[in-house]
Amino acid sequence: MTQQRADQPARVGSDLDRTLGVPQIVFMVVAMAAPLTVFAGLIPLMLGTGNGIGTPVDFVIVGVVLGLFTVGYSAMTPEVRNAGAFYSYIQRGLGTTVGLGAAALAVVTYTLLMVAVSAYLGAAASNVVQTFAGASVPWWIPAAIGLAAIGFLGYRNVELSARVLGVLLVAEIAIVLVVDLAIVLRGGADGLTAKPLTVDAFTGGATGTGIMFAVFGFVGFEATAVFRSEAKDPDRTIPRATYIAVALIAVIYAFSSWAMIVGLGVDHAVQAAADDPEGLASGLAAQFVGKAAHDVVQVLLVTSFFACVLTAHNVVSRYLFSLGRQRALPRVLGEVHPVHRSPSAASLVTSAVVTVVLAAMAIVGLDPVVEIYGWFGGAGTLGLIVLLTLASLAVVVHFRGASRRPASIGPARQRSRRPASIGAARGRSRRPVSLWAGTIAPTIAFACLATILALVVGNFELLIGSRWGADVFLAIIALAFVGGLGWALALRRTRPDVFQAIE
Repeated sequence: MTQQRADQPARVGSDLDRTLGVPQIVFMVVAMAAPLTVFAGLIPLMLGTGNGIGTPVDFVIVGVVLGLFTVGYSAMTPEVRNAGAFYSYIQRGLGTTVGLGAAALAVVTYTLLMVAVSAYLGAAASNVVQTFAGASVPWWIPAAIGLAAIGFLGYRNVELSARVLGVLLVAEIAIVLVVDLAIVLRGGADGLTAKPLTVDAFTGGATGTGIMFAVFGFVGFEATAVFRSEAKDPDRTIPRATYIAVALIAVIYAFSSWAMIVGLGVDHAVQAAADDPEGLASGLAAQFVGKAAHDVVQVLLVTSFFACVLTAHNVVSRYLFSLGRQRALPRVLGEVHPVHRSPSAASLVTSAVVTVVLAAMAIVGLDPVVEIYGWFGGAGTLGLIVLLTLASLAVVVHFRGASRRPASIGPARQRSRRPASIGAARGRSRRPVSLWAGTIAPTIAFACLATILALVVGNFELLIGSRWGADVFLAIIALAFVGGLGWALALRRTRPDVFQAIE
C-alpha cells in the first residue's frame, strides 16, 4: 500500500471489507428497530397513552412518511460516497458547517439510544434470571456482560455481527408472528374487526402522542447508509435495504398492533394496556399460544435488546470512523484493524463511553426502565427526528440547487462553491433525478417530519416523564447540534484544508 501524504485526507472507508449484501444490512437495521421490544413494550404504551385502538394507523402513517423520506434519501445515495449517513447527506445539501453539526448530533443521539437500551437489556435479563433461577441479580451486572459481548462483536468484522443479528432477528420476528397468527386464527377476544384501521379510531385519543411513539419504533432504519463502506454494491444495496427495512418494520408493527387489539378486544384493549403494559404481550402469548410462549417471549426480549444495542454500537463506531478518516476527529478513530478489517479503535471508544455513562447512571441509582430507558430513549427519539427533518431538507436543497447550477463554472467559483456531487467533483456527470425523487417526495417528507418534530417537542414532557427532565434532555440535544456547529467553525478557522476536504 502506498504511504499517504500528511497533507492529503484519508480515503473514506477504502480499507473495510465489502462483504454486506441487502439481507445483512436489513438484518442489522431492523434489529435496531427491535420488533419484539416494540411488540412487548411500545405498542402497549401507545394503546394506553396514545390514540388507543388507532395505533395500527400510526405505524402506517409513519411508514408512509419515512417511505417518502427514503425516496429522496435513495436518490441522493449514489452521490454521497462517505459512510457518514445523516451528516454526509446533510453536509451535501446544507454545507459542511451544518453537516458537522448534524454529525455531533447523530453521535450523541445514537449514544443516548445505546445507553437507554443497554439499561433495559440489563433489566430484562435480570427478570429472566429471577423467573428461571429464582435469583435476584442487579440489572447492571447483565447489562455489563451484554456490553462486553457487544464490544467483542463490534471490534471484529461486521459480517460476524450481521450473522448474529440475523439469527436473533429471525427468532424474535418468528415469536411475534406466532402470537399474532394465533390470535387471528382463534378469532381474538371478540372476533376479527377492522375498526382499529378506521379514521375514527385514529383520531380518537392523543393522536400526536401516538405518532410520536410510532416514530420511536422505526429508530435505526436510516442507518443503512452507515454501512456504505462495507456494502458490496452500495449504490444499489443501500437504497434497496432502506426501502425493505421501512416496509418490513411498518407491516410488522401495524399488523402486530392490530392483532394485539383484537386479542384484547376492541372495547377492552385501552384499559388493559393502561392497567398492565409490561405484562400485556407475554400474557397474550400465554393465552393464545401457551405457557411456553410466555417464557420464550421473556427470553427473546433480552436477545432483542441485545441486537438493538449491537446495531447502535456499529452505527456510532462508524460515525466516529468516518469522521476520523476525514481528520475531523483524531486519525486513530479512522484506523482499520489489520486482521478483522473493522473500525476497531472507534469501536473501543464507543464501548468505553457507553460503559462509563451507564455506570454513572447505576451509581446514581436511577431506575433502568422508567428513568434511564424512558429519559435517554426519549431524547434519542427527538434527536433522530431532528436529523430526519434536516436530511429531507438537504435533499431538496441539493437537487434544486443542482438544477439551477450552470453546467460549468470557472476556477474562482469552484473554490467558493462545493460541487453538486462527488461524481461532478471527479469529472463524472451526475445521473438525472426525477422531479418526484428530487423535490416532491422529500418536500412532503420534510413537511410531515417538521410537523412530527413540533408534536414531539410539544409532548416531550410526556415522553420523558417530567418537566425538569424534558428541559435537561432538550438542552442536551440542542447543545449537541450547536456544539457541532462550533466545532465546524473552529475547524474551518484552524484547519481549513481538512474542513474543505470533508465530503
